[in-house]
Amino acid sequence: MTIQEGLPFPQDAAQAGMQESRALAAKYSRRNAFRTWDPPSERMSKVPREWRIQSGLTQHIPDDLAPFVEWFYSQQEARERFRWALRDSLDELLDGQRTGRWAYQHLTKTEKTYLGTAVEVNLTKEFAIGNGVDLDWSIAGVDIDCKFSKDLGGWEIPMEMYLCADHGERSGRADHAAVVTWMDDDTSRWAVGIVRVTDERLRWKRERGANGDLVRAYNRDNKRKLSDGAKSDVYWLWGGLQTDLPTNLLRHLDVETRTRILTASLPGRASSGQQRLNQLFREVQNRLIGRQTVLTVGQQDDSPKRARDARIHLRPEGIVVLGHQGSHPHVARALGLPVPIKGEWISTRLVPVSSDDARPNFSLDGQFWARARAEELLRPEPGPAPDLPDSRKIDGQAP
Repeated sequence: MTIQEGLPFPQDAAQAGMQESRALAAKYSRRNAFRTWDPPSERMSKVPREWRIQSGLTQHIPDDLAPFVEWFYSQQEARERFRWALRDSLDELLDGQRTGRWAYQHLTKTEKTYLGTAVEVNLTKEFAIGNGVDLDWSIAGVDIDCKFSKDLGGWEIPMEMYLCADHGERSGRADHAAVVTWMDDDTSRWAVGIVRVTDERLRWKRERGANGDLVRAYNRDNKRKLSDGAKSDVYWLWGGLQTDLPTNLLRHLDVETRTRILTASLPGRASSGQQRLNQLFREVQNRLIGRQTVLTVGQQDDSPKRARDARIHLRPEGIVVLGHQGSHPHVARALGLPVPIKGEWISTRLVPVSSDDARPNFSLDGQFWARARAEELLRPEPGPAPDLPDSRKIDGQAP
């Protein structure tokens, strides 16, 4: 018996190769065409008055939640990793390189629904969380589930998470705990709590009529939300409200600046990825710019290369674009700027200064350079910035 390990090679290989090529489809494809989006007209998130929380909360850890709380607090840099997992989950759905989207409100209804799944998947990978017996997660050897909502307090809880005699076979085998997560990209706020789900802590409603009985408030999927009173039963990790969700740069720029960046072009030409990235580094100086912003502005496969090429285009204007390699980290530190890591850039306008200038500076080939002051930015014809070496160490006067 002969085992066939592969399909026969096509007789006309050249014709088959032509059929497999993307060239013809790409010629007419609109999926990767440059797109612009209007600013959102509504907020991403709702925070009901009953669910408002503060920062810096001091709470007693309930005994039944202590294993979960202690597990998260024992993970190295857990808070930093958690907030970046939230950021990356939303950025994955925005897919700015292919869609040009830069706000949650640009997502379709289906994509918004999937965000909770993306958050759970990324947190699972980030913290290497194992599968539970009845639920998706097992932490400290105990089943626990992860729930996300863009609205604070809006988590939807399925029947299998809690005990209820009226649910029959659909009832959970225990009152399980849940990790409840929330973020608002419009305000850079986020929060994560842990709560024990019980029938009593979920919403009830009164049936119609003056003497209507209290009944469980299910949605169409037989899920219920936490009651407003259950907020006091949530243990909020890291002290409650967090205000440092990694910044969505394009979302937080003013409309005029963002428009200039996304429509940048040479006279008489259509907007191009290179011109848009040049304008990004002109407009947004002295702050880190991440890979997702570069991909969204460029909307090209080689957008990071365009960011590197911006150094050549902007040097005559006195602007340097610093990355993570060569002399660039030394220059950033010497100038008192945040130091880029891989996948980050930062731009600044430089001016030549004397050796006794009080500003943080560095020297290259005997010339000292510092960040331009506000009045120096008004010069009509700024001089060129230095051509920074790839590997030579820079002499710098740190702040």
